[in-house]
Amino acid sequence: MSQSQHLTIALSKGRILDDTLPLLKEAGIEPLEDLNRSRKLIFDTTREDVKLVIIRATDVPTYVQHGAADLGVAGKDVLMEHGGKGLYEPLDLNIARCKLMTAGPVSGEPVNGRLRVATKFVNVARRYYAEQGQQVDIIKLYGSMELAPLVGLADRIIDVVDTGNTLRANGLEPQELIAMISSRLVVNKASMKLKHAKVQALIERLGEAVSRARESLS
Repeated sequence: MSQSQHLTIALSKGRILDDTLPLLKEAGIEPLEDLNRSRKLIFDTTREDVKLVIIRATDVPTYVQHGAADLGVAGKDVLMEHGGKGLYEPLDLNIARCKLMTAGPVSGEPVNGRLRVATKFVNVARRYYAEQGQQVDIIKLYGSMELAPLVGLADRIIDVVDTGNTLRANGLEPQELIAMISSRLVVNKASMKLKHAKVQALIERLGEAVSRARESLS
């Protein structure tokens, strides 16, 4: 089968992958080996025309945007930070749900001067505070956000919040909701045109799987 007839789906290990695999299975796509145990990055599936690639979560939109993958699954937080250029976002998979929020010390003491905000979501932070009409200094971090207010690096953080337990364990509390987050299916714009029948069929099967999953929870 020629490469032009293949579909490549970009996924990342972790919660999103664990929640996506059952939906793919319902759509007739299963990897031929355990993705979590293998060190490989490209995997064949039960469909000869579909391959899976495993990459960093933050890279999924970039791979899809530039056509290295035809489709991908990424959290809305990652897509907001990326900006979504060159992508269609046809389906909310309703998985890996959480919130993107600001957080700060429980003490709630007022901040003198410009607010210092630590986050890996630099573009999201800029847009959010610009919409609030508030000038802030943004500090980019890649992890351990909760540490920043504790050691005086920042006054607030912006991060994804699930239970909020990690925040509370470090004397912080969630404050302002920026967005409700779930994982989305994204599609390369050229692939949507050149491989339309295959891509559309997959979108429809995944949509049906998401609907069934919702019904089973109701």
